[in-house]
Amino acid sequence: MAVHGRFRRGVAAVLLGLLLTSCATFPDQGPRDWKEKLEGAGELGGPPVIPDPDAAVPPPPGPAGQSATPPAVGGCTDTDPQVIATCLEPVGAIAVLPDARSALVGERATGRILKVQKDTDPQLVASVPVDTAGGGGLTGLVLSPAYSEDHLLYAYITTATDNRVVRIATGEPAKPVLVGIPRGATHNGGALGVDVDGSLLVATGDAGGNAADPATLAGKLLRIDTLGHPATGNPTAGSPVLSSGLHAPGGICTDPVSTLTWITDRTDTQDVLHRVVPGPLPAPAWTWPDRPGVAGCMAQPGVVAIAETGAAALFVLRPGENGTFTGEPQTLLANTYGRLNAAALAPDGLLWLGTVNKAGGKPVPSDDRVVRVQPPSGGGASKA
Repeated sequence: MAVHGRFRRGVAAVLLGLLLTSCATFPDQGPRDWKEKLEGAGELGGPPVIPDPDAAVPPPPGPAGQSATPPAVGGCTDTDPQVIATCLEPVGAIAVLPDARSALVGERATGRILKVQKDTDPQLVASVPVDTAGGGGLTGLVLSPAYSEDHLLYAYITTATDNRVVRIATGEPAKPVLVGIPRGATHNGGALGVDVDGSLLVATGDAGGNAADPATLAGKLLRIDTLGHPATGNPTAGSPVLSSGLHAPGGICTDPVSTLTWITDRTDTQDVLHRVVPGPLPAPAWTWPDRPGVAGCMAQPGVVAIAETGAAALFVLRPGENGTFTGEPQTLLANTYGRLNAAALAPDGLLWLGTVNKAGGKPVPSDDRVVRVQPPSGGGASKA
């Protein structure tokens, strides 16, 4: 028994030494290419583990008390505890409400805005006419910076004549805030965010044109007030343009602590993540040569999480203090919920995601869905 004990301790020491000497490090300078690291379910609060029928051994169990088998799905019923809403049309955008238990969800192709909450049927809040040509529709949605007082919403939509930002009050038709953003045969989608000072951030697609052209609002990151006027502090006084050089933006996210803002974009040759600075966009902070379809994003201290539509996963980076990245990236939720698109951070620190499986994916009966998960480690609250 003593010999066996010493043998086991010796093996453990050797294994520990191998682990300590094999830790990977990355430089913190310049753009970073994609490098995949698949992770387990634990960091996201235990999403279902889908068994691999070809695996030699069964998959490991999830957190204590959770089955490793996928939840039952039938019709609009989905017993996955992290699914909030089912049987939606493809989700273009999500805005989580202040109670952190419910959210407003915009359907890209229908223009419907629904209030969703666990164990409650979706409620129609508003319906906005949209045109889906060239990837357009309803692709951006945020709460007013003064939502607790005015209960207003802002949406980015494509119409038959342009792309625009509209303001939505309960029971009233949408009112234009910023109109005349060019639309084209491609790249009509956009995204909305809220800056730390309460300004609206508006990412516009290039509509198939020249994103660097200063005479057009296409391919720009705009910064406006809630009435549509250029915000104070933009690079050129009287201009709504904060930055330029976008092509097909998918999401804007701002870290409320560091105040760093990030924007995802899809170019003809690669997908990219930009750190926003005034003026022309600099070289990407991260690139994906394989073009996984970057979409919505979430940022909080130590974490930037990007929904990937084509790759059907959540990609996680960890920014350092100066906006570069540390450690290895992670790929989470791979093929768990299918094609992810919208992403939004809730007041309690949880991450809400919307799927677009009916638009080019392999939908299950309960698609499309909104799910709520614990964010990756690096910051934020734990699951309530």
